[in-house]
Amino acid sequence: MIRNDAEKQSPMDRLSKIPSPLQMFSAFVHHGSLTWEMSKREVLGRYRGATFGLLWTVLNPFIMLTVYSMAFGSIMKSRWPQVNSSHANYTLILYVGLIMHGFFSECFSRAPTLITANPNYVKRIIFPLDILPWPMALSALFHAFMNVIVFVVFSMFMVGSIPWTIIFLPLVLLPLFILSLGVAWGMASLGVYFRDISQVTAPLATAMLFLSSAIMPLEMVPQSYRFVFEANPLTFIIDQSREVALWGHFPDWFGLALYAAKAIVFTYFFFVWFRLTQKGFADVI
Repeated sequence: MIRNDAEKQSPMDRLSKIPSPLQMFSAFVHHGSLTWEMSKREVLGRYRGATFGLLWTVLNPFIMLTVYSMAFGSIMKSRWPQVNSSHANYTLILYVGLIMHGFFSECFSRAPTLITANPNYVKRIIFPLDILPWPMALSALFHAFMNVIVFVVFSMFMVGSIPWTIIFLPLVLLPLFILSLGVAWGMASLGVYFRDISQVTAPLATAMLFLSSAIMPLEMVPQSYRFVFEANPLTFIIDQSREVALWGHFPDWFGLALYAAKAIVFTYFFFVWFRLTQKGFADVI
């Protein structure tokens, strides 16, 4: 009886093809310069040809914050249910949530087309396709950083000070960054075989905004629906971001560690999935 190659492979041979967790960081270990150049191109390419260029990385957050401040603060008279909550405080509270959501939303929305939008990379055997989520995530991180700068400026102008605990904000964002990479690897692979995925990411990203604590605190959500908000991966990160950037509290270190551990497992699973499915990309594209 003649067996095919797959049947001839032993379990050890199959396991040897599974990448190690350290290979998730090959974008920096083996392809550092390429990743850096692609990240710069991601940032600069968005504003190429624009009159104000990179200045839009600051102008866009200012415009967005002004619009949300007028809509929710001045017109709808929204207030956060806490002591001494004012219009200025509500605007800043809302903005912190929008920063975190904006970072994740950019990764989530763009991930399905990472491979399909770059068919030339797929046809180049030597090109490491698994590094593509890194420039996208780093570009989103750069825009999140610019949003944080705008937040600091507005805080100094509207409140007069910022808590020193804001220095922990990068540590709060780190687990979400790891999770976003996993989402990018998974969605990029699925986007090759199921093109319709790119059509639903935008409404799903919007749903994640309104089903998180970005717009309202969990205390205002009815108990019967609260589990949906708590299951949203953005809710915990948004709450912890407010703790360090607004309330002057230390983050929940244990919660962040647990979140990071889950994010690493999630990301590694979809990194392996990406590696195992990328062999068929060229046939589909």
